[in-house]
Amino acid sequence: MNQRHSAPPRQRHWVPRAALCVWLACAGTAAHADCFESAAEYHGVNPMILRAIANVESRGNPQAIHRNKNGTTDIGELQINSIHLRELAAFGIRAKDLLDECVNVYVAAWHLRKQIAAYGNTWDAVGAYHSRSPRLRDEYARLVKATLVKWGAMTIDGATQ
Repeated sequence: MNQRHSAPPRQRHWVPRAALCVWLACAGTAAHADCFESAAEYHGVNPMILRAIANVESRGNPQAIHRNKNGTTDIGELQINSIHLRELAAFGIRAKDLLDECVNVYVAAWHLRKQIAAYGNTWDAVGAYHSRSPRLRDEYARLVKATLVKWGAMTIDGATQ
């Protein structure tokens, strides 16, 4: 019998596994913060806009689920609407995947990029993240702007800090 290890197998692996769990817990938080930056860079959108959308949509709750009156469901931190699931399926993304914080942020950045392609790099595009209806679009853009002003990321007149 091999006597190289004095501790029983269960005890021998406990410390490295505990250290790995602590590292993953800390890295997960940092990785999530980096998701906004990396998703924004990948899709060519503003990371502060994404963060403000997350705040408006769910106050940053990655497990948020909202069932709408029209039968659709908004999923995750940036409340990706289930109407997009058919298109997302082509990329291998399912509804349950949208509860993963980084997947949700990347999908939100993709969705925002599509609105920018349609409306230009404007507040209309930001508002269209939520709705293409002019009244709802404009109200949503105002909420995102107000969040950025509250955070000190821009002034009321729209200048960035």
